[in-house]
Amino acid sequence: MKNAIGADAQGPTPPLPDNSSPAPRIEPSMRNILRNLAVTTLALSLTSGVAFAQEHHDDQARHDQEHHDQEHHDQYVRHDDWRRGRHMRHEDWDRGQRIDDWQARHLRRPPRGYEWRDIDGQYVLANPDGVIFQVVVPR
Repeated sequence: MKNAIGADAQGPTPPLPDNSSPAPRIEPSMRNILRNLAVTTLALSLTSGVAFAQEHHDDQARHDQEHHDQEHHDQYVRHDDWRRGRHMRHEDWDRGQRIDDWQARHLRRPPRGYEWRDIDGQYVLANPDGVIFQVVVPR
């Protein structure tokens, strides 16, 4: 029996199955899970590269600062106020490095309670309170 527009009253006839395999149908909830998984994986891969680059940058900055400190330590800085009997600032004392091989540098044996320090390119013989005994500028 046909209706007014000429179609069967029972509805359209289903297409005949063909031998090609159709793509599997993914349910909407599964589609959301896969999409979220893909977005999360992409986000993690992008941010891990940034974190690695930041860590590398920090290591390089630390290396550059240490190199700069070593170069600056060896530079001569004139200190007119460093004379026998005067006090050096505590910051200057802390910045200097203790010299244990004073003989190899042709320096005299430090008296008891004194030590040689390499500060701003000069050898300073002083006690831990900062009282200066001698200052030598190496050649």
